[in-house]
Amino acid sequence: MLSYPAAIPLSTRSLNHLADLIRAYRTQRRSRWRRLDPGRQALLALTHLRNGDTLTHLACGFEKGVTTAWRYIREAIDLLAATADDLDTAMNKIRLPTYAILDGTLIPIDRVADQKPYYCGKHHRHGVNVQVIADPAGRLVWASAALPGSVHDLTAARTHTIINALTSANVMTFADKAYQGARGTIRTPFKRHRYRPKLSRWQKKVNRAHARIRSIGERANATLKTWKILTKLRCCPHRATAIVQAILVLHHVENTIYRMTCWLSVMRRARAEAESRRGLRR
Repeated sequence: MLSYPAAIPLSTRSLNHLADLIRAYRTQRRSRWRRLDPGRQALLALTHLRNGDTLTHLACGFEKGVTTAWRYIREAIDLLAATADDLDTAMNKIRLPTYAILDGTLIPIDRVADQKPYYCGKHHRHGVNVQVIADPAGRLVWASAALPGSVHDLTAARTHTIINALTSANVMTFADKAYQGARGTIRTPFKRHRYRPKLSRWQKKVNRAHARIRSIGERANATLKTWKILTKLRCCPHRATAIVQAILVLHHVENTIYRMTCWLSVMRRARAEAESRRGLRR
Protein backbone atom coordinates (compact mmCIF):
# COMPACT_ATOMS: atom_id res chain seq x y z
CA MET A 1 0.00 0.00 0.00
CA LEU A 2 1.29 3.47 -0.90
CA SER A 3 1.40 6.39 1.53
CA TYR A 4 1.73 10.14 0.99
CA PRO A 5 2.10 13.28 3.17
CA ALA A 6 -1.04 15.34 3.78
CA ALA A 7 -2.00 18.58 5.54
CA ILE A 8 -4.40 19.20 8.45
CA PRO A 9 -6.17 22.59 8.66
CA LEU A 10 -5.17 23.10 12.30
CA SER A 11 -2.58 25.23 14.05
CA THR A 12 0.26 24.01 16.23
CA ARG A 13 -1.73 25.13 19.29
CA SER A 14 -3.94 22.06 19.02
CA LEU A 15 -0.97 19.76 18.50
CA ASN A 16 0.93 21.17 21.47
CA HIS A 17 -2.15 21.14 23.70
CA LEU A 18 -2.92 17.49 22.99
CA ALA A 19 0.75 16.47 23.18
CA ASP A 20 1.03 18.07 26.63
CA LEU A 21 -2.03 16.13 27.83
CA ILE A 22 -0.58 12.88 26.52
CA ARG A 23 2.83 13.61 28.03
CA ALA A 24 1.30 14.34 31.44
CA TYR A 25 -0.82 11.19 31.24
CA ARG A 26 2.21 9.04 30.45
CA THR A 27 4.15 10.58 33.32
CA GLN A 28 1.26 9.86 35.66
CA ARG A 29 1.07 6.27 34.45
CA ARG A 30 4.87 5.94 34.50
CA SER A 31 4.83 4.66 30.96
CA ARG A 32 8.40 3.89 29.91
CA TRP A 33 8.09 3.18 26.20
CA ARG A 34 5.50 3.70 23.50
CA ARG A 35 5.55 3.05 19.77
CA LEU A 36 4.80 6.75 19.13
CA ASP A 37 6.02 9.78 21.06
CA PRO A 38 3.41 12.24 22.41
CA GLY A 39 3.73 14.55 19.40
CA ARG A 40 3.20 11.75 16.88
CA GLN A 41 0.29 10.33 18.86
CA ALA A 42 -1.32 13.77 18.99
CA LEU A 43 -0.84 14.14 15.22
CA LEU A 44 -2.42 10.72 14.70
CA ALA A 45 -5.52 11.66 16.71
CA LEU A 46 -5.88 15.09 15.09
CA THR A 47 -5.67 13.55 11.63
CA HIS A 48 -8.43 11.13 12.51
CA LEU A 49 -10.70 13.82 13.98
CA ARG A 50 -10.15 16.59 11.45
CA ASN A 51 -9.71 14.71 8.18
CA GLY A 52 -11.80 11.68 9.10
CA ASP A 53 -9.19 9.21 7.84
CA THR A 54 -9.92 5.57 8.62
CA LEU A 55 -7.82 3.53 10.99
CA THR A 56 -6.49 1.44 8.11
CA HIS A 57 -5.19 4.51 6.28
CA LEU A 58 -3.69 5.98 9.44
CA ALA A 59 -2.01 2.72 10.38
CA CYS A 60 -0.38 2.62 6.96
CA GLY A 61 0.70 6.28 7.06
CA PHE A 62 2.20 6.05 10.57
CA GLU A 63 3.60 2.56 9.92
CA LYS A 64 1.84 1.02 12.91
CA GLY A 65 -0.78 -1.67 13.40
CA VAL A 66 -4.49 -0.94 13.15
CA THR A 67 -5.02 -1.98 16.77
CA THR A 68 -2.22 0.34 17.94
CA ALA A 69 -3.69 3.26 15.99
CA TRP A 70 -7.15 2.56 17.44
CA ARG A 71 -5.79 2.41 21.00
CA TYR A 72 -3.76 5.62 20.66
CA ILE A 73 -6.65 7.56 19.11
CA ARG A 74 -9.09 6.38 21.76
CA GLU A 75 -6.69 7.39 24.51
CA ALA A 76 -6.17 10.87 23.05
CA ILE A 77 -9.91 11.44 22.60
CA ASP A 78 -10.63 10.44 26.19
CA LEU A 79 -7.94 12.81 27.47
CA LEU A 80 -9.45 15.71 25.52
CA ALA A 81 -13.03 14.88 26.50
CA ALA A 82 -12.07 14.85 30.19
CA THR A 83 -11.07 18.54 29.97
CA ALA A 84 -14.27 19.72 28.25
CA ASP A 85 -16.40 22.39 29.94
CA ASP A 86 -19.56 21.23 31.67
CA LEU A 87 -22.83 23.13 31.42
CA ASP A 88 -22.21 25.20 34.57
CA THR A 89 -18.85 26.38 33.27
CA ALA A 90 -20.37 27.14 29.87
CA MET A 91 -22.98 29.35 31.54
CA ASN A 92 -20.23 31.78 32.55
CA LYS A 93 -19.45 32.32 28.86
CA ILE A 94 -23.09 32.39 27.78
CA ARG A 95 -23.97 35.13 30.28
CA LEU A 96 -21.61 37.56 28.54
CA PRO A 97 -23.48 38.07 25.21
CA THR A 98 -26.92 39.63 25.04
CA TYR A 99 -28.56 36.36 24.01
CA ALA A 100 -27.80 32.79 22.97
CA ILE A 101 -29.02 30.42 20.25
CA LEU A 102 -30.01 26.83 20.99
CA ASP A 103 -30.29 24.21 18.26
CA GLY A 104 -30.05 20.46 17.81
CA THR A 105 -28.08 18.63 15.13
CA LEU A 106 -27.97 15.02 13.99
CA ILE A 107 -24.63 13.24 13.67
CA PRO A 108 -25.07 10.34 11.18
CA ILE A 109 -23.86 6.90 12.24
CA ASP A 110 -23.60 3.43 10.77
CA ARG A 111 -26.46 1.05 11.35
CA VAL A 112 -26.33 -0.82 14.63
CA ALA A 113 -28.00 -3.94 15.96
CA ASP A 114 -30.55 -1.94 17.97
CA GLN A 115 -31.60 0.37 15.14
CA LYS A 116 -34.89 1.79 16.41
CA PRO A 117 -33.58 4.17 19.12
CA TYR A 118 -31.06 5.72 16.70
CA TYR A 119 -33.38 6.21 13.73
CA CYS A 120 -34.43 9.84 13.23
CA GLY A 121 -37.79 10.12 11.50
CA LYS A 122 -37.18 13.76 10.60
CA HIS A 123 -33.98 13.10 8.65
CA HIS A 124 -34.83 9.49 7.71
CA ARG A 125 -31.46 8.16 8.80
CA HIS A 126 -29.66 6.75 11.81
CA GLY A 127 -27.74 9.13 14.04
CA VAL A 128 -27.25 10.72 17.44
CA ASN A 129 -28.77 13.96 18.72
CA VAL A 130 -26.40 16.70 19.95
CA GLN A 131 -27.61 20.00 21.42
CA VAL A 132 -25.51 23.05 20.47
CA ILE A 133 -25.40 26.50 22.06
CA ALA A 134 -24.05 29.42 20.03
CA ASP A 135 -23.46 33.10 20.75
CA PRO A 136 -24.99 35.98 18.70
CA ALA A 137 -22.11 35.74 16.19
CA GLY A 138 -22.80 32.06 15.56
CA ARG A 139 -19.66 30.88 17.36
CA LEU A 140 -19.77 27.48 19.03
CA VAL A 141 -19.90 27.84 22.82
CA TRP A 142 -20.99 24.43 24.09
CA ALA A 143 -22.17 21.04 22.84
CA SER A 144 -24.04 18.45 24.85
CA ALA A 145 -23.57 14.73 25.21
CA ALA A 146 -24.99 12.59 22.41
CA LEU A 147 -28.41 10.97 22.71
CA PRO A 148 -30.08 8.50 20.29
CA GLY A 149 -31.39 10.14 17.11
CA SER A 150 -35.02 9.33 17.89
CA VAL A 151 -34.96 11.68 20.91
CA HIS A 152 -36.81 14.95 20.27
CA ASP A 153 -34.86 18.20 20.60
CA LEU A 154 -37.05 19.44 23.46
CA THR A 155 -36.66 16.14 25.31
CA ALA A 156 -32.90 16.25 24.78
CA ALA A 157 -32.70 19.83 26.11
CA ARG A 158 -34.67 18.84 29.20
CA THR A 159 -32.57 15.72 29.70
CA HIS A 160 -29.38 17.78 29.75
CA THR A 161 -31.09 20.44 31.96
CA ILE A 162 -30.17 23.06 29.37
CA ILE A 163 -33.46 24.94 29.71
CA ASN A 164 -33.17 25.18 33.51
CA ALA A 165 -29.55 26.33 33.26
CA LEU A 166 -30.33 29.05 30.71
CA THR A 167 -33.34 30.20 32.70
CA SER A 168 -31.37 30.30 35.96
CA ALA A 169 -28.66 32.35 34.22
CA ASN A 170 -31.36 34.67 32.84
CA VAL A 171 -30.07 34.30 29.29
CA MET A 172 -32.57 34.99 26.53
CA THR A 173 -32.28 32.09 24.10
CA PHE A 174 -33.68 31.79 20.57
CA ALA A 175 -34.71 28.34 19.36
CA ASP A 176 -36.76 26.84 16.53
CA LYS A 177 -40.26 25.34 16.64
CA ALA A 178 -38.97 22.05 18.01
CA TYR A 179 -38.65 23.72 21.42
CA GLN A 180 -42.29 24.84 21.68
CA GLY A 181 -43.39 24.63 25.30
CA ALA A 182 -39.91 24.93 26.77
CA ARG A 183 -40.88 28.14 28.62
CA GLY A 184 -38.38 29.97 30.80
CA THR A 185 -36.14 32.28 28.77
CA ILE A 186 -36.48 30.18 25.59
CA ARG A 187 -38.04 32.16 22.74
CA THR A 188 -39.65 30.19 19.90
CA PRO A 189 -41.59 31.34 16.81
CA PHE A 190 -45.35 31.26 16.54
CA LYS A 191 -46.72 27.98 15.24
CA ARG A 192 -49.99 27.14 13.59
CA HIS A 193 -52.18 24.56 15.31
CA ARG A 194 -55.74 23.35 15.35
CA TYR A 195 -57.12 26.37 17.21
CA ARG A 196 -54.99 28.83 15.22
CA PRO A 197 -54.99 27.71 11.57
CA LYS A 198 -53.61 31.05 10.32
CA LEU A 199 -51.03 33.43 11.69
CA SER A 200 -51.65 37.14 11.79
CA ARG A 201 -49.50 39.63 9.92
CA TRP A 202 -47.81 40.66 13.15
CA GLN A 203 -47.02 37.03 14.06
CA LYS A 204 -45.51 36.40 10.63
CA LYS A 205 -43.37 39.50 11.04
CA VAL A 206 -42.15 38.27 14.43
CA ASN A 207 -41.35 34.86 12.93
CA ARG A 208 -39.27 36.43 10.17
CA ALA A 209 -37.28 38.48 12.68
CA HIS A 210 -36.86 35.39 14.86
CA ALA A 211 -35.62 33.34 11.88
CA ARG A 212 -33.00 35.98 11.00
CA ILE A 213 -31.56 35.75 14.50
CA ARG A 214 -31.82 31.97 14.88
CA SER A 215 -30.31 31.18 11.48
CA ILE A 216 -26.98 32.55 12.67
CA GLY A 217 -26.81 29.61 15.08
CA GLU A 218 -26.49 27.24 12.13
CA ARG A 219 -22.89 28.42 11.85
CA ALA A 220 -22.13 26.59 15.10
CA ASN A 221 -23.52 23.34 13.67
CA ALA A 222 -21.48 23.89 10.51
CA THR A 223 -18.37 24.58 12.60
CA LEU A 224 -18.88 21.34 14.49
CA LYS A 225 -19.24 19.33 11.29
CA THR A 226 -16.15 20.76 9.65
CA TRP A 227 -14.46 17.96 11.59
CA LYS A 228 -14.80 15.25 8.97
CA ILE A 229 -15.17 12.44 11.47
CA LEU A 230 -18.67 13.77 12.24
CA THR A 231 -19.69 13.41 8.59
CA LYS A 232 -20.57 9.83 9.51
CA LEU A 233 -19.44 8.07 12.65
CA ARG A 234 -18.22 4.56 11.94
CA CYS A 235 -17.66 3.63 15.56
CA CYS A 236 -19.91 2.62 18.44
CA PRO A 237 -22.60 5.30 19.06
CA HIS A 238 -21.60 5.36 22.72
CA ARG A 239 -18.28 6.91 21.64
CA ALA A 240 -20.05 9.89 20.06
CA THR A 241 -20.13 11.88 23.30
CA ALA A 242 -16.37 11.62 23.86
CA ILE A 243 -15.66 12.56 20.23
CA VAL A 244 -17.94 15.62 20.35
CA GLN A 245 -16.45 16.79 23.65
CA ALA A 246 -12.91 16.33 22.32
CA ILE A 247 -13.75 18.37 19.22
CA LEU A 248 -15.27 21.09 21.43
CA VAL A 249 -12.02 21.34 23.40
CA LEU A 250 -9.92 21.55 20.24
CA HIS A 251 -12.26 24.18 18.80
CA HIS A 252 -11.76 26.39 21.85
CA VAL A 253 -8.00 25.85 21.68
CA GLU A 254 -8.01 27.01 18.05
CA ASN A 255 -10.10 30.10 18.88
CA THR A 256 -7.95 31.44 21.68
CA ILE A 257 -8.91 35.08 21.05
CA TYR A 258 -12.58 34.43 21.76
CA ARG A 259 -11.67 32.26 24.74
CA MET A 260 -9.41 34.97 26.18
CA THR A 261 -12.13 37.60 25.70
CA CYS A 262 -14.61 35.44 27.61
CA TRP A 263 -12.09 34.83 30.37
CA LEU A 264 -11.32 38.53 30.76
CA SER A 265 -15.03 39.36 30.88
CA VAL A 266 -15.60 36.74 33.56
CA MET A 267 -12.71 38.11 35.61
CA ARG A 268 -14.03 41.67 35.30
CA ARG A 269 -17.46 40.56 36.44
CA ALA A 270 -16.03 38.62 39.37
CA ARG A 271 -13.92 41.63 40.35
CA ALA A 272 -16.95 43.92 40.17
CA GLU A 273 -18.98 41.56 42.35
CA ALA A 274 -16.15 41.34 44.88
CA GLU A 275 -15.90 45.14 45.06
CA SER A 276 -19.65 45.49 45.51
CA ARG A 277 -19.61 42.95 48.35
CA ARG A 278 -16.70 44.77 49.94
CA GLY A 279 -18.67 48.02 49.77
CA LEU A 280 -21.70 46.39 51.39
CA ARG A 281 -19.58 45.09 54.27
CA ARG A 282 -18.30 48.59 54.94
